[in-house]
Amino acid sequence: MTSEPHSPLQTFRLPAAVRGTHSDRALGRALVAAWQSDGIFQIRATRTQQEAMERALAASRAFCRRPLNEKALHVSDLSYSGYVASGEEETAGERDGSEIFTVCPDIPADDPRVIDRWPCHGPVPWPSPNYARAMKDYMRVVGGIGGRLLRLTALGLGLDDPDRLTRLTTDGWHHMRVLRFPPADAASERGIGAHTDYGLLVIAAQDDVGGLHVRPPVPGEARGRNWLPGESMAGRYEHEEPWTYVTPVAAVFTVFPGDIMQFMTGGALLSTPHKVRLAARERHTLAYFHEPAFDAVARPLDAPDSAEYIHYGTHFTRMFMRCYPERVTTARIEAEGRLKVLDRLREEALA
Repeated sequence: MTSEPHSPLQTFRLPAAVRGTHSDRALGRALVAAWQSDGIFQIRATRTQQEAMERALAASRAFCRRPLNEKALHVSDLSYSGYVASGEEETAGERDGSEIFTVCPDIPADDPRVIDRWPCHGPVPWPSPNYARAMKDYMRVVGGIGGRLLRLTALGLGLDDPDRLTRLTTDGWHHMRVLRFPPADAASERGIGAHTDYGLLVIAAQDDVGGLHVRPPVPGEARGRNWLPGESMAGRYEHEEPWTYVTPVAAVFTVFPGDIMQFMTGGALLSTPHKVRLAARERHTLAYFHEPAFDAVARPLDAPDSAEYIHYGTHFTRMFMRCYPERVTTARIEAEGRLKVLDRLREEALA
């Protein structure tokens, strides 16, 4: 394997609470500036956060060592939670090498939303109580980071209301992809092809192996609007510089904006393209998505009454149906007409 070109990422420490002080506003402006120049920054983890991260990574390694036929049992036909085998997911028509366990909100089967056939709602098919505990603990810890980051982002953008973004994420559809990448071989070094993420805010953690590359904002470069039919960043600029290699650093989280952040800020903050290249050793990562509520409606920050909007539940469902056209969950959504429920939820949210 060749050595990777890289540059140091800006790294920040978060306050225990964000109250709108002068220092909070200065930090918010620094975070926004880092995204606008690099597309990404790092947050220094506390000891408690680091311990939760290590427990989640250890649980992932233990699960991934189990036989494929055992792992494949942990799939839901109600939600997109559960196991995804290497090669099942595609980016721009090419199979990705990642092995994934997706953790969506764990909603009991007797919840009214499940009974009412809301798409993507249902229990997580946990591999074990230990795995469930490790992932829930980690998501609780990193969710606290997400809330503070959104308040700082609002301050950094100069918004009068620091909770303009966090109100969207009350009862948010926060979810996570727990990923394992195999070692590279002679046939391919592709882990995941170039793409942007569909949500609001991405908070990722990686082990010491490395493989993540991000594309910083490039003046004059068009960025796809994944929330619109026919537009996608999948595969774009994959073989065109510049790309920044994200060097593994102990006890940090890497943070970047998703498509909804780009939409809401009118492109002031661009969704960050990223890709993964396989390394000489297997690699484990945790990609957490801090999201709006399933039935929330996102609109541009500078035009809250705009006719343009993203209904999050519709956006999430259609993105996952597009990524997993042959998954049992997609088949059930289509067979039972669950998209009609989304139409109803969207109409109620817009009323």
